[in-house]
Amino acid sequence: MRAVYRCGMLRTLKIAVVAGVLGALLLPPLGVAAHGPRRDPIRFATFNASLNRPVEGQLRSQLEAAVAGTVDAQLQAVLDIVAINDPDVLLINEFDTGVDGEPATVALFAELAGYDYFFTAPSNTGVPSGFDLDNNGSIGGGGDAFGFGAFPGQFGMAVFSRYPIDVDRVRTFQTFRWVDMPGALLPHDPATGESWYSDDELDVVRLSSKSHWDVPIEVGRHRVVHFLVSHPTPPVFDGPEDRNGTRNFDEIRFWADYIRPGRRSRYIYDDNGQHGGLRPGARFVIAGDQNSDPLDGDSIPGAIQQLLDHPRVNDRVTPSSEGAVEAALLQGGANATHLSDPAFDTADFADSSPGNLRADYVLPSRSLDILNAGVFWPRLGEPGSELTGTFPFPSSDHRLVYVDIRKRGR
Repeated sequence: MRAVYRCGMLRTLKIAVVAGVLGALLLPPLGVAAHGPRRDPIRFATFNASLNRPVEGQLRSQLEAAVAGTVDAQLQAVLDIVAINDPDVLLINEFDTGVDGEPATVALFAELAGYDYFFTAPSNTGVPSGFDLDNNGSIGGGGDAFGFGAFPGQFGMAVFSRYPIDVDRVRTFQTFRWVDMPGALLPHDPATGESWYSDDELDVVRLSSKSHWDVPIEVGRHRVVHFLVSHPTPPVFDGPEDRNGTRNFDEIRFWADYIRPGRRSRYIYDDNGQHGGLRPGARFVIAGDQNSDPLDGDSIPGAIQQLLDHPRVNDRVTPSSEGAVEAALLQGGANATHLSDPAFDTADFADSSPGNLRADYVLPSRSLDILNAGVFWPRLGEPGSELTGTFPFPSSDHRLVYVDIRKRGR
């Protein structure tokens, strides 16, 4: 089951309507926009908002409480960040949904944040595999799920848009098997040299730790931008077999292959059984927390370069911030040895290891012109810095990343 909706169930409570009822029901958000879709440019954004909760259904309860007038502080900070940056099309990673994508939960956030359209679908997180995938001698728990999670849909994702979504052309790849990727970096046990996964496990193990979605956004008459979204697993929390590192590499590779028409993407199939990748000439924006820095951190070298160096990807403008530079200098630790430019960091991680990293990306196709780009990471004391802050973070350890693209492209 998947859900693509135009919101309406809470119309009088939209966060875009600042005056009247909303002012009495919610804490005053910062920088709320009261307009429809931009004509040109269009702002695409990604935000790992840490809207994951330890208990199933807790996020939905907090969203319902926000509608009733009691707003969780972290949720309010996330809403404020979204309002200040005002993206037209937004991916949120680490958004708890149920086993079927729980459209009601996503609809609540869409209404609060002022989006008319949203997309959600099932995530592999927390879905039991029935196998001992982490090889710890027992079956059960997040390590043996198709994607790490304590319950189905934990750490899931959702897309929000002010432009219509072409429902009939959405493609999801939740069940695509890792073994079906030619040349996949399937892990091996270094002690034995044998495959980490048994043959029976390889028959069911999925590539996506959450899912991969192709969400066509209708930005104008006969104009579509494919929003290609995902959230590859962190390349850590494993052992010398590096099963998460190799999976991260191949989850990133999936989009690199998908945007190449013809033989390179012919092996790909979606959850409806349709084969092949993106058609030639199609415009796209790849977005998400890729959990991979070009030069630092624990991902396999070259993992994110599969996208950054791709001939169909426009990487001429790199989103940056002054706040990230300040944070790296103040925190020191691993940041002092990093090779990547700290201005490009998007995540504030432990200073000892791995330090702050560029983990979150918004990458348009070369057929789209980048007019502006940035990372919402204000310097300490600047407006909005109270929403990002320092550990423990008021909102998330990740920062919202945006790219403004010209609607017509080239």
